[in-house]
Amino acid sequence: MIRVTIRSGETPEKLLQRFKRTVAKEGLLKEIKKRSFYEKPSEEKRRKQREFEKLMRKKDRKISIKETRRKHRRR
Repeated sequence: MIRVTIRSGETPEKLLQRFKRTVAKEGLLKEIKKRSFYEKPSEEKRRKQREFEKLMRKKDRKISIKETRRKHRRR
C-alpha cells in the first residue's frame, strides 16, 4: 500500500505530485492496466518475449554506442 503523509507547510499540489511520483515509481498503474483484462497464457508469453527482445535491442544499441565512442577517442 502506498502512503504519502503531508509534511509541514506542504501544499496539496506538492503532496499530489509526490503521490503521483510514488505511484509511477512503484509501477502501480502499469500493473492495474495489465490486469484489467484477462491475458491468455500464450499472449503473455508472446508479450514477455517481445519485451525481452526490445530490452536486448536497447542493450545492444548502448554497447555499440560505447564502442563507437571508444574508437573515436583513440584517434
